[in-house]
Amino acid sequence: MPYQTNEELPASVRDHLPSHAQDIYRAAFNHAFEAHAADPRREEAAHRIAWAAVKRSYDKEGETWVRKS
Repeated sequence: MPYQTNEELPASVRDHLPSHAQDIYRAAFNHAFEAHAADPRREEAAHRIAWAAVKRSYDKEGETWVRKS
């Protein structure tokens, strides 16, 4: 299910990622969810792809996600 706003994201995303990283996650998830429409595991794939998109721009330092320089 695509997410319209960051408030709709899972708590594991909302409670840990900064706002900009949530935007990246949501956009990547929504795109991947639509692109994998024929895949019975499309939601799982979309979550994996969304986390990969976040990790291209952010690193986790301890418990905090920080933007890469």
